[in-house]
Amino acid sequence: MSGLSGKGAITGIGETDYSKRSGKSVIALQMEASLKAIEDAGLSPKDIDGVLPYSSAGGVAEDFITNLGIDDLRYSATTPLGGASCVAGIQSAVMAVATGVANHVLVAIGRNGYSGARVGARVQQMPQFRTIGEFEMPLGAIAPPQLYAPMARRHMELYGTTSRQLGEIAVTVRNHARLNENSLMTGPMTIEDHQASRMISDPLRLFDCCLESDGGAAFVISSTERAKDMRRPPIRVLGVAEGHPDSPSAITQREDMTTLGTAKAAPKAFQMAGVGPADIDVAEIYDCFTYIVLCQLEDLGFCKKGEGGAFVEDGRIGLGGDLPINTHGGLLSQAHIVGLNHVVELTRQLRGDGGKAQVEGAELGLVTGYGDMGDGAVAILAR
Repeated sequence: MSGLSGKGAITGIGETDYSKRSGKSVIALQMEASLKAIEDAGLSPKDIDGVLPYSSAGGVAEDFITNLGIDDLRYSATTPLGGASCVAGIQSAVMAVATGVANHVLVAIGRNGYSGARVGARVQQMPQFRTIGEFEMPLGAIAPPQLYAPMARRHMELYGTTSRQLGEIAVTVRNHARLNENSLMTGPMTIEDHQASRMISDPLRLFDCCLESDGGAAFVISSTERAKDMRRPPIRVLGVAEGHPDSPSAITQREDMTTLGTAKAAPKAFQMAGVGPADIDVAEIYDCFTYIVLCQLEDLGFCKKGEGGAFVEDGRIGLGGDLPINTHGGLLSQAHIVGLNHVVELTRQLRGDGGKAQVEGAELGLVTGYGDMGDGAVAILAR
């Protein structure tokens, strides 16, 4: 895998407006974001010869052929890892361009997560549904907050993590979202607001849970050689990896509920990039729930297991802190676009286009994806 380091780069990004009622189809949102990413890269749709649609939303390669007029599609694939799909897609796309299978690979997603499908239906589409149906659902756990709450509670019991520490994450990303015009949640939030929000599934409160949103986002991966002559400065992929949780799929039946697939992916990505956690300037961490952020920070090696609660305190993860995270507002406050908006934001940060939320001197960044019952993906990008 070290042979792939630096062989691919993000050359274009695009996203739609995020809303609770788009009034557009999932395909329309996907194509709108795709056209923006292609234009940002200085390409035309006919230059795209690889696509990675988001299969969980029903996207297929033929959608791009039909709607974008692609006439020589040489590569298509899916990475069905739920919220880890988009970051895992970076690995697949880099392999395609590095080996010459394709020149420019488009990774795109469109979803009507608020106005369309609801979470109950989404859980039934998960590949682990049969295991969930055997162990969790008979006890009434049918929605993601109910499935992930035991993980957070176990961490609290083992390490003394508190709800207020989870609130530090929610408040920080809300502060960042308020600097972003394309965010759904722009009102102020305090720790007291977090603590006063209603309980959804103990210990997860309302403000510990991500949004359901409508919108689309996309990026283009090109070979580093081709990227040198393209419109925007290339953002190089130095390291990328995916990891899957320990068996079984049912979270409550695992020996260790406090470790995700991220813990398997992170060492591979860092080794491939030739850097360590201390070298990262900015991180976009998949934040379906505040606890999942805290757990990933530990699994990524930014702190030891059990020390995530203390790590997120005292402004460390905010702008100006040691490790600014989710500078766009994340899934918790910007929008839930299955983490592809995290890739878009990290690219902006490394280009120096982060606006009011720009991390000064950001040259090396990390983005994660987290999916379903614990799949993890990690990418390390550089200016």
